[in-house]
Amino acid sequence: MSDPADELSPLQWCIGAMNDITARLPSIRSSDQVRAFTAIAEAVWWVTIVDATLLRHHHKAYDRVMADQPPAERTKVEDTLAGLRFVRNRMGQDADLADFVLPEASGSGPGDNRLTGWRWKPLPAPVLAPLTPRGQAWEMARYEAYQEQLADQTIADTFGRAAAFLNLTAARAALITSPATA
Repeated sequence: MSDPADELSPLQWCIGAMNDITARLPSIRSSDQVRAFTAIAEAVWWVTIVDATLLRHHHKAYDRVMADQPPAERTKVEDTLAGLRFVRNRMGQDADLADFVLPEASGSGPGDNRLTGWRWKPLPAPVLAPLTPRGQAWEMARYEAYQEQLADQTIADTFGRAAAFLNLTAARAALITSPATA
């Protein structure tokens, strides 16, 4: 049997999965659209899972790292994560990922024609009628965050910003919950 201290915690495992997929994004060519859309969907999933895990189980670290951000960066991070939640919640039910992402070649130099040059599409407002007033407010806030921080931005910028914040927060959570600091 292995030593439990040597095993990865669920948060560490999720952080590892998020970092793995976001690190692979620059190597994916635009011409391999099936692989590209699959990787984007996976990155959306892992970023939002890590975000939710940190919010629910390490809220003190999350709040502390967020509060340490300059106000403009705080808004960018909050809206980026909320925008990715909007994408996650709509993928597969109301929309296909292709409805959110504009595949485009980024040029002809080294490293060009990669998935990371793709951009998020601006979207029309979602249909909110079937939702409760609270659900409508929640959905509209995430839609507005999407429009503000994802629309017209590259995949690289979006996932880079989200992963950097989440990695910093996970590191802070580890310090807060470490037996040496308790």
